[in-house]
Amino acid sequence: MMFNMVQALNQAMAQEMEKDPRVLVLGEDIGVDGGVFRLTDSLLEKFGPNASSTLLWRIAIVGTSIGMAAAGLRPIAEIQFMGFIYLAMNRSSPCRPAQEPVRGRFTVPMVIRMPYGAGVRSLEHHSESTEALFCQIPGLKVVVPSTLTTPRDCSSLPSATMTGHLPGADPLYRAGRQEVPEELYEIPLGQAGLSGRARPDYHRLGRHDTGRRTGRRERGKDGVFPEVVDLRTLAPLDRKTVIESVKRTGRLLVVHEAPKTCGLGAEIAAFVSEKAMLNLEAPVLRITGQDITVPLAKGEDYYYPSPERVAWGIKKIMEF
Repeated sequence: MMFNMVQALNQAMAQEMEKDPRVLVLGEDIGVDGGVFRLTDSLLEKFGPNASSTLLWRIAIVGTSIGMAAAGLRPIAEIQFMGFIYLAMNRSSPCRPAQEPVRGRFTVPMVIRMPYGAGVRSLEHHSESTEALFCQIPGLKVVVPSTLTTPRDCSSLPSATMTGHLPGADPLYRAGRQEVPEELYEIPLGQAGLSGRARPDYHRLGRHDTGRRTGRRERGKDGVFPEVVDLRTLAPLDRKTVIESVKRTGRLLVVHEAPKTCGLGAEIAAFVSEKAMLNLEAPVLRITGQDITVPLAKGEDYYYPSPERVAWGIKKIMEF
């Protein structure tokens, strides 16, 4: 069926709940209202109390989910926006480390799902891209599918990531539609999307440069056809695919919506410099969000990576 990201995520959660009665969804306004993006629409009618609205209390949503997971359930904690997660960081941080002291006597298989990023003209604290914070917590799995083929990814990744974070970019929720299989299926975590490899039908294979991105998809111009790597999973990170692509193309442009300083692009640039320095024909370049607080609606276009900024970056590394 042809689905956008909202419909694909809705189907994926419903399939998981039908397959396993231990799976449940909890979060603000997700029941009768179906969530602020209507992503959980109809789940209450289908699964009753297994799709429950909660108080506007993020630390309780995550903390309760950890307790549920430790007791044998499989919760999906819905956080309305990534900018609301900070009060729950002291709960989400121990999700994985909490398993170490008990030496495997119990685990916390759960998902914290939240939209992130600018582009939908939201109010303050609705547009942050702070996925790198979670990537520094050992053991957490951080999943950020990034392209207009995301509906298919979003339909498969939740079932593979019942122990991690699954952000989704706000502007992609209804940006495009794609054929999504009706049957339940999975994409392995840590497997990037790349034309000619994991997804033969995915992107045009380029000869000019590698574009590594998370968040929304951007295109090159002026006859340059980048080889685009969609990491999908930020933790674990598919370093092998990135390195192989850089060795083929000789250049690397990293695009992400988070601020430049200490963003995932810095980690990508570092390990590429360590593993493929002699293959680079130009310095690694990052096109990112600005190192400022995400501006309100009128300033968004100046904040996040635009097609024009990406085209400028491609031109710069091609002319080096």
